[in-house]
Amino acid sequence: MSAPLPDSIEATLDILAEGKYVADRSLATALFLALKLGRPLFLEGEAGVGKTEIAKVLSDTLGRRLIRLQCYEGLDVSSAVYEWNYSRQMIDIRISEAAGDRDRSQIESDIFSEQFLIKRPLLQALEPDESGLPPVLLIDELDRTDEPFEAFLLEVLSDFQVTIPEIGTITAEKPPIVIVTSNRTREIHDAIKRRCFYYWVDYPDAQRELEILSIKAPEAAAELSNQIVAFVQRLRSMDLFKLPGVAETIDWTNALVQLDKIDLDPETVNDTLGTLLKYQDDIEKIKGSEAANLLNQVKADLASRQ
Repeated sequence: MSAPLPDSIEATLDILAEGKYVADRSLATALFLALKLGRPLFLEGEAGVGKTEIAKVLSDTLGRRLIRLQCYEGLDVSSAVYEWNYSRQMIDIRISEAAGDRDRSQIESDIFSEQFLIKRPLLQALEPDESGLPPVLLIDELDRTDEPFEAFLLEVLSDFQVTIPEIGTITAEKPPIVIVTSNRTREIHDAIKRRCFYYWVDYPDAQRELEILSIKAPEAAAELSNQIVAFVQRLRSMDLFKLPGVAETIDWTNALVQLDKIDLDPETVNDTLGTLLKYQDDIEKIKGSEAANLLNQVKADLASRQ
């Protein structure tokens, strides 16, 4: 069931909360303005901080179809926008030649019609869903693509249209809700950013991360959640190859719940570091005495606050 777009920052916060997304007011403000003014929202930040989840929450709470374009190196127009169904075109040509019912110019006109067009995510996003409402378009991890694809994307983000040489320009009657994400493995061109509203999604502070765990991992004991968040917050201040994101905090918490843990201990931390850290060099750096020292500091700090 579809829902109207939020008419205030508070309503935007309510929509995010309904989708179990804990957001601060500045993020809700950027999202509200993007929705209100029909502009794409460019979300940049480290992996695992919740950028992609925003598009999913919007799709669920607003009742819109989610169309996701997962970016990767070498992504091109045929994978992102459209391509022609060559096998069906060849079959149609052979049938026509055998029947002799169409001349060459008619065949060419027919095979380059919409019925032979395979629509990829960007072209699909220009069409409304069954309810007649524009979908949510998620262009995920744009930094994985190359600059030629960014240049092509300018037309979509500027005018919400796609030009197909054989057919012409296809324009959305109503612009889709567009969320663009980047993990900042490289800089995105200014021309893309100028067409979007921008927001940097940072790691949450301890209080907000605890609130996230209360929603995403409610089975965890309060003391365990406090220890987990304090431990992760300390890890993020260290020189690691990949700092743990919110997604890893949630995964680690759920893993510890499955192990029936209500309190962190050094052995458990060592045994489960692979759910929190994703690079062996980071695991080797933390496990053992370093993990024990961190845990002692965490428990001493929590005890001093009580």
